[in-house]
Amino acid sequence: MTTPAPAIDGDLADLLDDLAGLSWLPGFDHLTAFIRMAAEAAARGELTPDATQTYISALAGSSDGTDGLTAFAHLIARFATADTNPALRNLPLDQQKLAQQHGEQALFALTDPDLHQHASEASAAISSH
Repeated sequence: MTTPAPAIDGDLADLLDDLAGLSWLPGFDHLTAFIRMAAEAAARGELTPDATQTYISALAGSSDGTDGLTAFAHLIARFATADTNPALRNLPLDQQKLAQQHGEQALFALTDPDLHQHASEASAAISSH
């Protein structure tokens, strides 16, 4: 029988506490609740190696970009573009274009295969268990 890991603490606990302040954003509390639930399930020893491997791959380690990190990258680009976010349409045009440019750069950076490589390798190491 394996000994469960300690409860969520350290950087992850601090980050989730800080993000709790954004709970007024529609749906954001679901995201942080998911992260907390998944981390607690792992700490209690409730995940199988297969489930752990799948979580890692689905979060950031998919070789074809079918993962949460890629989805967040696309969401950031949508948020930063006036064509897909009407809230930005009243900003001056140069500000809209700058926001869109940075959103596109975030999309490019966050979908770089090198950024996903370590999670992919962690997932593969578990699946070869």
